[in-house]
Amino acid sequence: MSNFAWMAWTLPTAIFFVLLAAMLATMTWLAIRFPEAERIGVLRIPTTRGDRLFISLIVAAVVHLLWIGFVGTAPIATLPIEEGIEVPSLWLATVISLVLAVGIFRTV
Repeated sequence: MSNFAWMAWTLPTAIFFVLLAAMLATMTWLAIRFPEAERIGVLRIPTTRGDRLFISLIVAAVVHLLWIGFVGTAPIATLPIEEGIEVPSLWLATVISLVLAVGIFRTV
């Protein structure tokens, strides 16, 4: 079990899974409430909301892995809360991923 010590349930992990569940619930509601026809975007292939979600999740994973590989997760700031909460640089990769996801949903 010591090999899995790095897999801690942290605040960023909790936020990720809560947002993922909320996104899937929203996408399910949208699919029921507003059925969508396939759309052809910059990829020149027909895609649905689910296809664009899958593409954006893959892009987010790649962005985070590249960020960890090239930049790392060193803290970029310390918040003056309690004993000083450190903000890892990985949050910047998350912001980049969200911007890319919006772009994917709008253009793909």
